[in-house]
Amino acid sequence: MSSRYEQAGVSIDAGQKAVELMKAAVSATHGPEVLAGVGAFGGLFSLPPRLAGLERPVLVASTDGVGTKVKLAAALGRYRSIGHDIVNHCLNDILCAAAGVRPLFFLDYVASSRLQPEMVAEIVTGMAEACEQANCALLGGETAEMPGVYAANEFDVVGTIVGLADQARLFPRPTLQPGDKLLGLPSSGPHTNGYSLIRAVFADTPLDAEFEGIGVLGDALLAPHRCYLDALSRLEAAGVAVQSLAHITGGGLVENLPRALPAGLAPRLDWQSWPIPPLFRLIQQRGDVPDEEMRRVFNLGVGMVAVIP
Repeated sequence: MSSRYEQAGVSIDAGQKAVELMKAAVSATHGPEVLAGVGAFGGLFSLPPRLAGLERPVLVASTDGVGTKVKLAAALGRYRSIGHDIVNHCLNDILCAAAGVRPLFFLDYVASSRLQPEMVAEIVTGMAEACEQANCALLGGETAEMPGVYAANEFDVVGTIVGLADQARLFPRPTLQPGDKLLGLPSSGPHTNGYSLIRAVFADTPLDAEFEGIGVLGDALLAPHRCYLDALSRLEAAGVAVQSLAHITGGGLVENLPRALPAGLAPRLDWQSWPIPPLFRLIQQRGDVPDEEMRRVFNLGVGMVAVIP
């Protein structure tokens, strides 16, 4: 049965269908600490007893979006990786707050001009998969249908993550000093930054075009944002005393590395010390982008930098 509200552009039934389609994936991220999740007005999360033995427990949070990478997902009709993007981007941000950060829960927001339940469910399923891999609960979210605010067939994805850290282990560590090394951890591609420039550069290039060393262009551009939780856990297990971390997002290495250092110190980079992945070379060549701009827009193959002794 149609309604005046649906005629105005908002379908309550579509919203309910989206929830039903995503419910199983979301519930799979819930452990006993989730006291209220899908369907609750507010998610409830029980903090661990004695806060996991932390000396001075603090909460760390981050909110971010996927940016115009959503337009590539729409062009290809592939949405699940966008869910991984938003979770991993937010998670990497809070990892830069302190050593040993533990993600607790994630909240999402998906807004569109017209709600397509299957599309929303695919995005949220991707979020749930990424949360499950990080042992993080997908605690709740909002799906908004906003005709007149978003153009036809447009949508946006935003997320917030909350984690637990020990104030005694905040970055940068007091032992960070001149002469420490910068260890670059490889990215999976542009991650979630620079896509407005990428779309302009490849505006006339078919997304199914293949390039040597890259493969199918659309696949390379839609590769999910890498999560660095496991890599950092392995460094800690190996006894590497990480002094600080920088998540290389918008602004590239140029803007983000200084954020990880105490006042009075600056990074010294040898831009020839690692091979720039072919995808970034192709973007630069096709777009005639100067080196300086490439360094301020893209991660150039380095998605996280650890400062180590």
